[in-house]
Amino acid sequence: MELEALNRSSHRRYNILTGEWVLVSPHRTKRPWQGQEEDSNIDDSPSYVEDCYLCPGNLRANGERNINYEDTFVFENDFAAIQSDITSKKFKQGLLQAETETGVCKVVCFSPDHSKSLANLGLSAIEKVIAVWMDQYKLLGTIDDINYVQIFENKGAVMGCSNPHPHGQIWAHRSIPNEIEKKNRFQEQYFHETGKSLVKDYLRDELEKGERVLFENSDFVVLIPFWAVWPYETMIIPKSHQSSIAQLSHEQIKAFAEAISLLTKIYDRLFKVSFPYSSGIHQAPTHSASVNHWHWHMSFYPPLLRSATVKKFMVGYEMFATPQRDLTPEQAATTLRSFIK
Repeated sequence: MELEALNRSSHRRYNILTGEWVLVSPHRTKRPWQGQEEDSNIDDSPSYVEDCYLCPGNLRANGERNINYEDTFVFENDFAAIQSDITSKKFKQGLLQAETETGVCKVVCFSPDHSKSLANLGLSAIEKVIAVWMDQYKLLGTIDDINYVQIFENKGAVMGCSNPHPHGQIWAHRSIPNEIEKKNRFQEQYFHETGKSLVKDYLRDELEKGERVLFENSDFVVLIPFWAVWPYETMIIPKSHQSSIAQLSHEQIKAFAEAISLLTKIYDRLFKVSFPYSSGIHQAPTHSASVNHWHWHMSFYPPLLRSATVKKFMVGYEMFATPQRDLTPEQAATTLRSFIK
């Protein structure tokens, strides 16, 4: 059956990377764009804020003072979710299990300019951010008790971001997180059966169809995944088979920066708002015996649905059963492509 015919009725879509399904209900919305707009509230905050914990030279909550940095700045999180200086312990009582989790949490300031975001940073500034991500992945990955390095950004108060200064985080820890376990299993199984990258073969199929592709350059493709859960969820996928960002060449860093810049600009134009999202890079664990099956990628999960104030919430059926969406990935892709300049 052609997807166009399937898109006229409720159906499920399969996520090849996690083995999970998403319910799609296209009959509940006939138009991908309803034109609802609010007054623009693109952040016009000043370049420096005296009481911001992340601005250059300011005191942080723990009493330490930031250096007067001029591009990026990395420091260990003052309120780390994972502790490094604890004794390893395990608990087991019947069916109940628990164990200590150790690791390192860092904050990465993207820019000294409080008013900026990735969407309005220059390409050279984004390249410096990528270089920091690469350095931290390699540095933290050399620690014996670190088995996974999660790089991510929460942008906007609606995504739980406690400080609007442009920044992201890196959590490096002993265990392999749930989402990585799933993606590792399905990529490894496919590689064992075919000798190929699951993500690269998926990317080939998407490029052949083109209906969910937003943009591509020499080294990267930006698309809405076939199984997207969030209304305007996207992925940035490298065309070459690489297990982690540590393998990026100088030219690929430039192409990656271009992809991030274009995508975040499109998001901001969509509802004329500094677009909130959570983004993260999924890549190979750092101490696995073999990572040849891994093909790293970056995902963006934005909550906005119809306007700057109409959000998608995972509630009710989605909390107790499975994720559901009305707007199809194809409709979302058509809308986002219309904002490319």
